[in-house]
Amino acid sequence: MKAFLDSTDVLMDGPELAARMDRDGYLFLRNLMPEDVLEDLRMRFLRIVSDAGWVKHDTALEDGLADLKGFCVEPEPEYMQIYHHMYQLREFHEIQHHPNLVRMFERMLGEDVLPHPRLIGRTIFPQRDAFTTPPHQDFIPIQGTPDTYTAWFPLTDVPNELGGLQIASGSHRSGVYDFKPALGAGGLEVLDPLDGTWVNSPFEQGDVLVFHSMAVHKGLPNKSSRLRMSMDARYQKVSDPVAPGSLNPHSQPHTWEEIYENWPEGSRQYYWKQWALEVVEYDTQYHEKRDRLAFEMAEAGDKTARSTLQRILARDADPAKQRRAAELIAKLDEMAT
Repeated sequence: MKAFLDSTDVLMDGPELAARMDRDGYLFLRNLMPEDVLEDLRMRFLRIVSDAGWVKHDTALEDGLADLKGFCVEPEPEYMQIYHHMYQLREFHEIQHHPNLVRMFERMLGEDVLPHPRLIGRTIFPQRDAFTTPPHQDFIPIQGTPDTYTAWFPLTDVPNELGGLQIASGSHRSGVYDFKPALGAGGLEVLDPLDGTWVNSPFEQGDVLVFHSMAVHKGLPNKSSRLRMSMDARYQKVSDPVAPGSLNPHSQPHTWEEIYENWPEGSRQYYWKQWALEVVEYDTQYHEKRDRLAFEMAEAGDKTARSTLQRILARDADPAKQRRAAELIAKLDEMAT
């Protein structure tokens, strides 16, 4: 497999960054984020998940060795409860405003940028390959403008055994790909194998992978014994439309009021309200298709529909769909026993 094209040497060249993004759909930037900032957040996260039983208590906390008895995944209630405590950390939300990130996007896009309030943290347990993030496009859950960009970066080194991300280079130029429900973050899997396009490299603490919302990407399985912690921060031009979900917390159903409860005065609460943003509604066709397929798959006993059913149960506004999802989850659980 080919390695990422390293764009660190053109970091200060906005037009070249834009040209590479337009051509490849991604940028790989070494040492963009300060290691001490990431390490401080990683240790704050580890202290929270340690209390939840996600790491082994008979080893050094900084090693982040996973206790598989605590395994859970988004959007299971057990996961989301702990994730909410992580999400309340002001230091977590401050990272996406780091000048190294914001100025890079300003150079590439040529104007003021909006860091999406809907910041995402990921904690991936090892040795649970079935829940590895499948190939997908971020546009479907983000929407607004397709020209939204994800900055993905781990909070520690990610050698091959810890997994990471792969990008299908150039895949952002072909619109929305056909998909099906799947396990793992996002709950969707692109059907096109995109053979011959995948690129990947190990990460060191501070490296950042930036990619277009239409770029197909996927996780690699965590084959280690450690938790893998990473962040998805999203950015777009202030002048482009944004979908309402991008202005809401990722730790649903919690509100910004709950998240900001213990923040000191003068922090960045509601920072996005300084702009007169154009907020546009979602095109629901993609999630309607996903949900329909998930119901059909679950009726046939296909357990890979489970992640989508959990998302319907946790987040859908339709009580009838929630009831059906709950019934089908129970059916899949009964088949597994």
